[in-house]
Amino acid sequence: MDLNYIKKLIKLVSDSGVDELEVEEEGKKIRIAKRSVAAGAGQPVSFVPQVPAALEVTVPASVRNAASNPAPAPAVAQETKYHEVKSPIVGTFYRAPAPDASSFVQIGSEVSPGSVLCIVEAMKLMNEIESDVSGKIAKILVENGQPVEYDQVLFLVEPA
Repeated sequence: MDLNYIKKLIKLVSDSGVDELEVEEEGKKIRIAKRSVAAGAGQPVSFVPQVPAALEVTVPASVRNAASNPAPAPAVAQETKYHEVKSPIVGTFYRAPAPDASSFVQIGSEVSPGSVLCIVEAMKLMNEIESDVSGKIAKILVENGQPVEYDQVLFLVEPA
């Protein structure tokens, strides 16, 4: 991309009511975004290339400092007394082997290693998810028929 073309795009975004513009040309992609007034009026428009380009970009000191000193993440209170059973695959969560069958487990059910807890269906294959600890089901975190992601917590088990 031509530097003059990029400067024209920056001016266009700066002068218009558009807050962000993304352009892809010849396999190179750039994103130009305005800062809000709350972030500091009079500050230059930021230019963030998404594909390495042979352009020199001046990054304001406030942006450099924010990137190098991220705000500390708030402490998340997590219940550590429970064992998490996570989905090993992406798919659809089912609590029972069939729509008219009873659930594999309920809250309070005793489980042991190898006990089937649920099924996650992926690409028309039914994958049984088994417990890897002995204990009692403390919480079921997914509704029947809901899509689940890889490594999503499905159950909390209170170890025996």
